[in-house]
Parts: sequence; structure tokens; C-alpha cells
Amino acid sequence: MRLLHTSDWHLGRSFHGVGMLDAQRSFIDQLVAVVRDQAVDVVLIAGDVYDRALPGVDVVGLLDDALVRLSSAGAKVVLTSGNHDSAIRLGFASRLLERGGVHLRTRLNSLDAPLLLPLSDAGAPGGGHADDGPVLAIYGIPWLEPRLVAAQLGVETASHFEVTRAATERIRADLAVRSRDRTVHSVVLAHTFASGGISSDSERDLSIGGVGAVPLDLFDGFSYTALGHLHGRQSLSEAVRYSGSPLAYSFSEAKHQKGGWLVDVDASGVTAVTEVHWEAPRRLAVLRGKLDELLDDAGLAWAEGAYCQVTLTDPQRPNQAMERLRARFPDTLVLGFDPEGAEAAARTSYSSRLAEAVDDLSVCCGFLEHVRGRGADEAESGILAEALEAVRLEGVSR
Repeated sequence: MRLLHTSDWHLGRSFHGVGMLDAQRSFIDQLVAVVRDQAVDVVLIAGDVYDRALPGVDVVGLLDDALVRLSSAGAKVVLTSGNHDSAIRLGFASRLLERGGVHLRTRLNSLDAPLLLPLSDAGAPGGGHADDGPVLAIYGIPWLEPRLVAAQLGVETASHFEVTRAATERIRADLAVRSRDRTVHSVVLAHTFASGGISSDSERDLSIGGVGAVPLDLFDGFSYTALGHLHGRQSLSEAVRYSGSPLAYSFSEAKHQKGGWLVDVDASGVTAVTEVHWEAPRRLAVLRGKLDELLDDAGLAWAEGAYCQVTLTDPQRPNQAMERLRARFPDTLVLGFDPEGAEAAARTSYSSRLAEAVDDLSVCCGFLEHVRGRGADEAESGILAEALEAVRLEGVSR
């Protein structure tokens, strides 16, 4: 049996104001192609299917289309809710959808209700099998907000560790019963921040101060744990992995190789875990340097068709910087400034520089330098001097 581990689709998300539905449709196309070409039996989606609790109509339509196409390609789907999803809305009609091979795990009462699939050679996913034959049990842990679920899980401390521990204990208890008279291999989906994971800028903090991280040993004993929440694909151990998001949702992910994991399981357990890659419609470019150098650098031709984040290091902020950048890099979405010598300038506070001003013109020019990163040129100084003189003369006339 072959599983495809994905997560964090974030359908409906934008990228610095640019809509991403077309890029997400491209991902769905690739996903369906992999399911067909690689004979995937089950697609796992470990939370954050949507980017917000109230997705738009077109976004809901995209998920509907994806589920229909995956089913038509011959795959079942196991889907859990993440911290961006509304568990109640996402879980609507779950019992009805299950008849079509879409298994939603968005409620606490489904923690210990696995999807059971036969692993014997004679069996087929979802088909009949002997009661004592080896099976794969796929469990889903939805996003657990500690304050909301602690009492229901019977824990006194509302922390990510305690609620996740309680959830995995329920799963282990169910596994213990099912394993009494047959071989049961287990796959667990969980949307959480596990210790050792590497985060990026596009994930929503689960808690303040890092206390949202749960220890890796909570997942000991499971054949495979399919994690969601972190957007970089990564292995925390041989049996615990993040698939990452299918698309980059921040410039901090510019160097990510997006993809998922193909997990092969037979009667002996997990036999192989291999990478699968998703191609992004647009590349990301993180550029840094002086404006003229960036505009003249022939080696940056590849970035002309990319989404760009640019940090200018000119000693003084150039005039019309964004307009000039977009003349070469039309999709410059983020522009920042880190002038050479800025660290030395930062050591002198604005208030202390203000105290050193010798006259009103120095105060005005100092303010300009403070807010825009470049001092007043000769023409601007002249205009400011004229304005100050006009104010002075008006005061004298009164």
C-alpha cells in the first residue's frame, strides 16, 4: 500500500497581496498526476487545508474539485483540521463523505476511530479481509487548542504537551485492543509543532515563548507520524516527518524544495519513505545590494520573472527605488533598506541627535534623515530654509 503525506495546503492564501489560487490549482494538478502515476492508495492531509476559518466560495470549490479528482484517481483521503481551519465547518458531512472515501478527522471523538485498511496481498484498500489479517490503522489528531480541549481530554494543565499526550494515549489504547489478535501497523496524522522542527516566517505561532513545542517521544511506537504545521519538508526521525506546504508562503521559504513523502507499507510495516517534488509556477528571489548594482547585474536575469524581495544597502535611500526596481524586476513585492553604516548610526538615538541640532533647519533635516534613511539634498535644504523663514516672518508680523 502506498500513502502520500501532504499538509498545509492553505487554500485561499495570498502572497504579499498576490492571489495564489492559480498556483494552488497547479499544485492540485501535480498532486492528482502523482496519485495516478505512483499508484497512491491514500492521500494524507495533515491540517491547514484552508488558510482561514471562513474560506471564500471559490476556495471551497477548489477543495471540492481536488477531493473529487483524487477519488476519481483511485485514492482515499484522510484529512485533519489545522489551526487555520474551522474544525466544525471542515468536518461538515464527514459521515456522508466517508462513503466516498474521504475520511475527515476534525473532532475529538474521532481520535481513536482509525481508517482500517488491509495489508495482506489478497486484500485491496477498503475491500473485504479476514478478521485476523494484518491491517494499517490511520488515525488523525486534529489541531488541539489546549484551553478548549483540556477538560474533554481529562487533563488538568491546558498545554500543548498535555493535550497531545492525552490524544496519543487514546490512540495507543485503541491500538492495544486491536493488536491483541492481529498485526496492526499505525499511521498518525497530527498538526502540531514538534521539538526539533525548523520553522519559517509563514506559520502562525501556536503559543508564546516556544512552549507550544511537543517532545518527539510522544509519537514513539507509531509506524509513521505524518506531521503538519511547519512549512519546510523535514525528517525529525525515520518515522516522524513534516511534509511541509506545497507552495512557498513567505520569502523565508525561497530555498525550500517543496514536496511530500511517499510512504510504502506492507504486512511487515513501513518499507520505504521517498520524496516527491512539487514545482512552483513562480520562483522566489531574495536580493540584496546597492540599487545600481542590482539593476546592472546580468547574473540576475533569472529573477526578472520571479517574485522578489529586495533589500537595498545604498548609504542613502535612492529616489524612486521601487519604480526603478520594478522596471527590471516587475514583481518586486517587498522592498527594505539596510544602509551601509546603519549599525553605527543606530547607536546614536534620534533624541540624542535632536539634542545636538544647532538650529531649526538642522532639526528638520535630521527628521528627514531619520524617517527616510537619507539626508536632505541641497534643493530640499533650500526649500526647508525658505519655509522656516516664512514661518519666522509670519511670527514677527503678528
